Amino acid sequence: MNKTLLKASLFSFGLMFFFNALAEDIPAAIKSRLDATVPGYDTSSVKATPLTGLYQFIADGRVLYISADGRYIISGNVIDLESKQNLTEQTQRQVTKKIIDAYDEKKMIVFAPKGKTNHTITVFTDVDCPYCSMLHKEVPKLNDAGIAVRYMMYPRAGAGSATFNKSISAWCNKDQKTAITVAKEGGAVEPKTCDNPVQEQFDLGQAIGVTGTPTLVLESGKVLPGYVPAAQLIDLLEGQA
Repeated sequence: MNKTLLKASLFSFGLMFFFNALAEDIPAAIKSRLDATVPGYDTSSVKATPLTGLYQFIADGRVLYISADGRYIISGNVIDLESKQNLTEQTQRQVTKKIIDAYDEKKMIVFAPKGKTNHTITVFTDVDCPYCSMLHKEVPKLNDAGIAVRYMMYPRAGAGSATFNKSISAWCNKDQKTAITVAKEGGAVEPKTCDNPVQEQFDLGQAIGVTGTPTLVLESGKVLPGYVPAAQLIDLLEGQA
């Protein structure tokens, strides 16, 4: 066997040993229970946490935990009191960022700066939400600061509601930005229908934990629930730059 082939063989064996060792670190009881009760979970996300006997996994965009014996699944935050870090939030940000980054921006209603875009926020919005209207009035200030605002529909009343149908009408309008502005100001939007992503965006919002509007998602994956004044948001984003 020549040296090149020998090195390749040893490298392949090393990788196989490494991944087998990782697999052995995950108790069989966990895989068995997750396979049976949590269809579609991310098999590559299962890993040990700093807490003995507690493992982390990701399902439907949410960070969850399971005991080593596979008996208990836990939903909540794991906080390191010594470092004062929310370990769950750190992982959830990464998951949320991945989901938002993968979503087609062409399906969003985007208010972009005229010049250079320094930051982008993604906002889950309800066209009948008063606080969403307050935020929308400040979009020009955000744009002037180089911040793009991308809207995703989150009609809180759900499918079939007047708000849901109004969201569809705004999205299906040829001038989406004018239509959503009129809707947020309480004006009448011409009823329209088309192939639209409203339900899809509502479902995506629920998957990442949106429960109210507006909900802002920053480029880092950090989620800000509720209305944030433009000045405060600009300072926050500039501080992260």
